[in-house]
Amino acid sequence: MTNPALPATDVRIAAIDIGSNSVRQIIADVSPAGQIRVVDEMKAMPRLGEGLESTGALSPASIDAAVLAVQRMVTLARQLGAARIEIVATSAVRDASNSATFTAQIHAATGEPVRVLSGDEEALLCFRSALAHFELGAGRTVVMDIGGGSLELVLAKDGLIERVASLPFGAVRLTERFLTPIVRPRRVRALRAHVREGLKKAVPVKDWRGAQVIGSGGTFTNLAGMVLARQHVSVPSPHGTRITRVEVEHVLDWLQRLDSEERQLVPGLNPARADIIVAGLAVAAEVLARFDPRDLLASGYGIREGLLLEAARVTPVVADPGTARERSVREFAERCHYEEPHSRQVQALSLQLFDALASRLDLTPEDRRALADAALLHDVGYHINYEKHHKHSFHLISHAELLGMTPSEQIVIAHVARYHRGAPPKAKHRGFGQLDRAMRERIVKLSALLRFADGMDRGHVAAVGSLSVKWTSDSLRVLVQEAEGATSVRLECWGASRKRHLLEAVLGRPVVVVMPDGTEVSADDDGESE
Repeated sequence: MTNPALPATDVRIAAIDIGSNSVRQIIADVSPAGQIRVVDEMKAMPRLGEGLESTGALSPASIDAAVLAVQRMVTLARQLGAARIEIVATSAVRDASNSATFTAQIHAATGEPVRVLSGDEEALLCFRSALAHFELGAGRTVVMDIGGGSLELVLAKDGLIERVASLPFGAVRLTERFLTPIVRPRRVRALRAHVREGLKKAVPVKDWRGAQVIGSGGTFTNLAGMVLARQHVSVPSPHGTRITRVEVEHVLDWLQRLDSEERQLVPGLNPARADIIVAGLAVAAEVLARFDPRDLLASGYGIREGLLLEAARVTPVVADPGTARERSVREFAERCHYEEPHSRQVQALSLQLFDALASRLDLTPEDRRALADAALLHDVGYHINYEKHHKHSFHLISHAELLGMTPSEQIVIAHVARYHRGAPPKAKHRGFGQLDRAMRERIVKLSALLRFADGMDRGHVAAVGSLSVKWTSDSLRVLVQEAEGATSVRLECWGASRKRHLLEAVLGRPVVVVMPDGTEVSADDDGESE
């Protein structure tokens, strides 16, 4: 089967990861630059690692379930026209006495070979994935992946690997050893002591304290999901969530005191992982204690994405801080066919306003970056249609794969873009009212700046060269200068004045737009939508 819609330079690859807890497939189109466009996904949970600690072998029941799952996945991959199908197996299969029998059954059922990864190979695929999705070009980074059977660690400096370690600290393995049949706090303490001792022997601390730590695997996506649920933040993916060490310890302490039925009801936690999440978090907590980072970054990508890049022969570019975010925002805007001159003009004017007003609005450099991204993306909703394009912008941005930012930051950017026109932010609006107060206040302030700047390019001709502000006893005066070659900024000044009301509410004073000749602009309400 072929796919005529697939660009000639892209390759469709299916990656199947046979883990100790689950079998996962991702089918995606991979570009030469390493962009991954997911076509389909499939997941099964045969729990191959269950009982392995005591018997040393994969159980017949789990083998049958895993073979059937892989058979379905290979069938789907072929039906969707995958040019390559890559199947790898990790810790459980690697350690099992009947590993060869299992992989032979897979090959007989599907016609595809299975590559059993070493611990180091598993770690390197996770690192390849992290390199493609995070900014690792400066400083020290620890990438950890917690699977069902093992913990993989990669220590890298400026994007270059210095050390790789694979340790038998998987969530299924440790649950069976320490937390079966029931989770008890004293047994969690024993588990942590066991992991702590192993880390001391295997991983150096010198020079690595305070390193950036990235967590890959279901333990971390579920941890991020729980943290975001507690913050009432709803996002399509937890990728990029920042979680403090204190939050990790709080969630771990909370979960270990719940019974298994109660854990299955925890918002943000996949019920199928409820029985092994405590062990996974205990391992994560000990790794964090070992390296003492400021926080943890959760990755939504892991072995499968690394396998896709490897199969496509793509070597991710090491990104310096800020570059991955800037690149992914720009590429997303380009895919939405944005009007670049207008977007760049609105971005420039927004940032001029920000720089003039940030101290009075108590805004931070992080706010400035969010405003810059929202300004560049505010009109991407035109990609759907003009009608209510601001709402389409919100939907597109909130579901985009944007690197170098947390899910919460992405939601802020989406809301700021959404409120560049139309009704101002209101608590009754779906999604906005559920956010915490601090986040809502950020959105309101940044939206006020973006609305005003968008009005200042009402004709989409970049007529305004610069803005400056002057505070008086009773108002804020915005002084407008024409761009070189512009003949008039009357329309732009009128447009900004029409969209000044939210900025006035934020500043608590009238905003007066002043043309280059000193004329104050008045915009009467003539019914035009903002």
